[in-house]
Amino acid sequence: MKNFLLVLFCFLSILIYGQVTLRITTIPGNTPAGATIYLAGNINSWNPGDSNSIMQPDGFGAYQLIIPEGTGTVEFKFTRGSWSTVEGNANGGYLPNRTFSFIGSPQTITLFIQSWEDLTGVNNSTAASNVQILSPNFYIPQLDRNRRIWLYLPPDYFSSTKNYPVLYMKDGQNLFDNLTSFSGEWRVDETLNTLFEQGDFGAIVVGIDNGGNERLNEYSPWVNPAYGGGQGDEYMHFIAETLKPYIDENFRTRPEPEMNALIGSSMGALISTYGACEFPNSFRKIGSFSPAYWFAMPELNNYVSSTPNLLNHRIYFVAGQNESSSMVQNITTIRTTMQNNGLSSANTLTKIDAYGTHSENYWRGEFGAAYQWLFMNENLSIVTKETKKPVILQILSGKIWVEGFEENISFDFYTMTGQKIASINISNGINILPETLKKGIYILKAKEMALKIVVN
Repeated sequence: MKNFLLVLFCFLSILIYGQVTLRITTIPGNTPAGATIYLAGNINSWNPGDSNSIMQPDGFGAYQLIIPEGTGTVEFKFTRGSWSTVEGNANGGYLPNRTFSFIGSPQTITLFIQSWEDLTGVNNSTAASNVQILSPNFYIPQLDRNRRIWLYLPPDYFSSTKNYPVLYMKDGQNLFDNLTSFSGEWRVDETLNTLFEQGDFGAIVVGIDNGGNERLNEYSPWVNPAYGGGQGDEYMHFIAETLKPYIDENFRTRPEPEMNALIGSSMGALISTYGACEFPNSFRKIGSFSPAYWFAMPELNNYVSSTPNLLNHRIYFVAGQNESSSMVQNITTIRTTMQNNGLSSANTLTKIDAYGTHSENYWRGEFGAAYQWLFMNENLSIVTKETKKPVILQILSGKIWVEGFEENISFDFYTMTGQKIASINISNGINILPETLKKGIYILKAKEMALKIVVN
C-alpha cells in the first residue's frame, strides 16, 4: 500500500510539475452578473473568447485557470469574451499585457482585475481624427461573411485634389487604436501624420479586421493539417475584386498596381505575399513583417516559383533573427525564389534585427521605414481624374430616368456595405428598376462610373 501511494504521489508530481494556476481574487464592482471571464494570450492565439480558457468560479468569489507545464514567457489579458470588453487599468484606460514565466515547478499567481474598458464611461480610443470606420460590416461575398473596415485619409485629403497610393493592411484591429487592439496598436495613423508634416505626399490606408477564429483560415490559401487555412484565395479575391474597386470608385486613389501595397505581419504577411503574386495587376508592393511562411511551406515557395514575372514587384522583409528557428531561412528561401522569377535586388530589402520580436510593438517601430522605402521611387505628383460628361438622373416610382449616356451601360447594384444584389442595363430615358429592390440607398457600379441612388 505504501509503495502504491508512493507511485501515485510520484505520478501526480509529474502531472503538476511546472503548471501555473492563475487565480483572480477581485473583479470590478460593475462586472455584469453572470459574466464569463476569459484569458487571451500568446498561448491561445490571443483568442478573446476561447472556450478552453475560461476562468472557472471556485464558489468562494474567486476565479482560477490551470495552465499545464510549458516553457518561456506567457503574455495575456482578461476579457469578457471580446476585445471590446477587455480589462483596463485603474483609470479604465489601456492596460499593457500581463506576463508570467514557467519556472519548472508549480506556482499559483494571484491577480485582480482593476476595470473593464467598456464599462468606465471613458473613451479610450487612440485613433487620430482622420481615421474612420468605413463600414462596421462590409460584406465579403466570396466568403459570405461581414467584416469591419477602417479607413485612414491623409490630412490634406479634403483640401486638395490629390490622388493617393493605397495601403491594404491586415489585422485592422491593431493598426490605429489601442481600444480595439489586443496587444498595442501599430500607430499607423500617428506615423503617417508625422511623415506628412515632414513633407511626405500621403497615402490612404484601408485596414481590414481579421476574422478572429477565421483568421488562420483566411490568411492562407493552403491548409495546414494542424492549424487550418484554405480560404486565402477567396479572401484575396475579395480584396482585389470587391474591396479595391469600391475604394477606387469612392475615393481619390491611384489605382495602378505599383501604387497599391499589401502589408501584414505574421500570417498577414503570408497572405500579402501570396496576394501580390496572384493579383499582379492590382498590387505590386508587399510589406512582409515577421512572415509566418512556415504555415504553408513548401506550398508557398512552389506557388511563387510558378508565378508570372515579378520584375515590377517591390518587397520589404523585416523580422527578428530570434523570432523562430525557421524565420530567417524561410524569408531567404522565398526571397531567392522571387528573385529567380524576376524580382530585382534593387526592389528587395531584407532587414533582420537582433532586437526584433513577434509583436505589435516591434512592427510599430518598423512601419514608417517600410512604407517610405516601398514608395520611394514612385512619381507621386498630383494626378486628377478625367472629367466625365455630366449624367443627369431622376428616380421615379420603380423607375430611373437617365440623360447623358453615350451608350447602354450595364450596372451592378450594391448595398452601402458592398453586397451585390442585382444588375441592370441602363440607357438614356426611362429604365425599370429590379422589383427585388427594397427601399434604401444603393451604389450603381459600372466599369467607368459609380452612381448613388435612393430608392423610396
